[in-house]
Amino acid sequence: MKNRKRMTVAVSLTLIVLFAFTFQAQAGETYKLGLSLAITGPTSDAGDPYSKGVEDYFNYVNDMKLLGDDKIDCTIRDDQYKTDVTKRNFEDFLDMGIVFYLNYSTGSTMALKKDFDEEKMPTIPASFHAGNLEGSTYIFLPIATYSAQAIGLAEYIVKNHKGDTPKVAMYIHPSAFGRGPVSDVEKAVAAGLKMEIVEVVEHGTDLDNTAMLQRLKSKGVQYIISQTIQSPVATMLKDASRLGLIAKTFGEKGKITFLGCHYTGGNDLVALAGPAAENFFWTTSYIVTSEPGPGTDFQLSLAKKYGRDEKTANSHNYINGAMVAQVASECILRAKKKGLKITKESLYEELLAMNGANEFKTVTTVGPVTYSKTDKQGVDTLQLYAVKNGEFKSVGKPFIPEYTGKIK
Repeated sequence: MKNRKRMTVAVSLTLIVLFAFTFQAQAGETYKLGLSLAITGPTSDAGDPYSKGVEDYFNYVNDMKLLGDDKIDCTIRDDQYKTDVTKRNFEDFLDMGIVFYLNYSTGSTMALKKDFDEEKMPTIPASFHAGNLEGSTYIFLPIATYSAQAIGLAEYIVKNHKGDTPKVAMYIHPSAFGRGPVSDVEKAVAAGLKMEIVEVVEHGTDLDNTAMLQRLKSKGVQYIISQTIQSPVATMLKDASRLGLIAKTFGEKGKITFLGCHYTGGNDLVALAGPAAENFFWTTSYIVTSEPGPGTDFQLSLAKKYGRDEKTANSHNYINGAMVAQVASECILRAKKKGLKITKESLYEELLAMNGANEFKTVTTVGPVTYSKTDKQGVDTLQLYAVKNGEFKSVGKPFIPEYTGKIK
């Protein structure tokens, strides 16, 4: 009787062990990633929806079993736009064994450039600063650089301006993030882009742009290209509207036509500036939810699935975050299909191979994601949008700026 009980216990223990091993096998692998960004503090109006986009897309990958039984575990931390905090977060992520890293600000990306190379860590930042790529091997930008965006806007001005050489001012963030494109636009002008850069204004914390706008108007400026974030642009547009300076048609004489790069616009700007945003021209590589299509359908359904509010659901920075998560997930999927072990080295190689027939087509952008050893800029294609009746609408077809190739 005792022997029978011992045998029963032994069989039960064996079954428990076998079940545990079976469950572990079915559970699959877990791949660790990290994201450090400004959920609070400066630029949080972009960082907060960006973080939610990253979180939601990785949850979507896991919930929809896009990687089979394998899962992605992405730790997201707030660094409040402080580079020293970002560095500590990155070091903690390394201790966790991450295989892919998502960064945020221009300053921290530039500061940690050597760290990424030393750790051989494939990294996609939220910053599109062209300088991120200089002297770097492991940084990959998600879309066209700020420089390409600003040059694309400048080209549109030149092609559509009527009259003498257009006079343009640049309104920029007082940081590397803002200053980066200025020299490249100047290079494009030197290379033959026929426009005059009258003044470059680094905005401060002033809540009234009256003096600046009147000064630029007195100098004959008809266009202002902005490279900053939405809130100062919204303030400037409201002041310009109060002064009656906003052009009702592109390049209207005696008025100013306002244009901006990725982080200046989107539905978030319309919410901040209200009617003053009308006729604001803006460029990015992302789709916008004010236009119907598969990209809009996916963005809104993703936000709904994870209970996001309407403001987040319609933010271009929400899909900006989701897109970088898409790229990371796609690298893992491609490596898995090849039977490769998921490591930072194998994912880096998948990024480099993402070109030609292997380009990554995603409904979240207006062009495909492509990378190679000589091209670390993801989506080269841009789309110009303009606010019409309170909504951003496409202006023309997606394009690649001509002068970005001429100034290399």
